[in-house]
Amino acid sequence: MKLEILFLSWNIFVMLVFGMDKLLAGAKKWRISEQVLLLLAFLFGGCGALFGMVLFSHKTRKPKFRFGVPLLVVLNAVTVFALFKYFG
Repeated sequence: MKLEILFLSWNIFVMLVFGMDKLLAGAKKWRISEQVLLLLAFLFGGCGALFGMVLFSHKTRKPKFRFGVPLLVVLNAVTVFALFKYFG
């Protein structure tokens, strides 16, 4: 149960980071780098990144996000499934 709450909290955080970057982009301020956004998605935040992209309409035209983030969602799901299968 604790892992599920941690996973959900992390993905909400990643979604909010995408929203913050969109807000900063509109204000022409300092931005969060694409590498950081993709790293957050890779580190089990793929679902949050995807929801953030859709909710805030952010980075949806960039191919590395448009195709990369859904791929990271699948990678995250397979990894989580494997971890639960082998470690309980």
